[in-house]
Amino acid sequence: QVQLVESGGGLVQPGGSLGLSCAASGRTFSDYTMHWFRQPPGKERAFVAGISRGGTITNYADSVKGRFTVSRDNAKNTMYLQMNSLKPEDTAVYYCAASTKPLLGPGTQIETWGQGTQVTVSS
Repeated sequence: QVQLVESGGGLVQPGGSLGLSCAASGRTFSDYTMHWFRQPPGKERAFVAGISRGGTITNYADSVKGRFTVSRDNAKNTMYLQMNSLKPEDTAVYYCAASTKPLLGPGTQIETWGQGTQVTVSS
């Protein structure tokens, strides 16, 4: 099984940018499709973005399309999320997740979750 550790969260002003990383260890990273989810305060965890094993196919939630970019570097066993034009409603705990299934979306079956990193968008 793969282990995941997120980093890069913090406080940013509206309109600003922030980058998250998800470092994987254990099983072969390229065996997994990778995903970002987020959980805003008082709400359920929701899908943000997903990326295929080779990094050539991505999928995004409508709320982040055009602002967020997911990528991965299989040589470094790391996935990234670049977040631009951040809004207060992007405030959440962000989780990376690994799946052995090919589906890139909210219904995919997650095998492993990271511990989460807090992103706060506020002036």
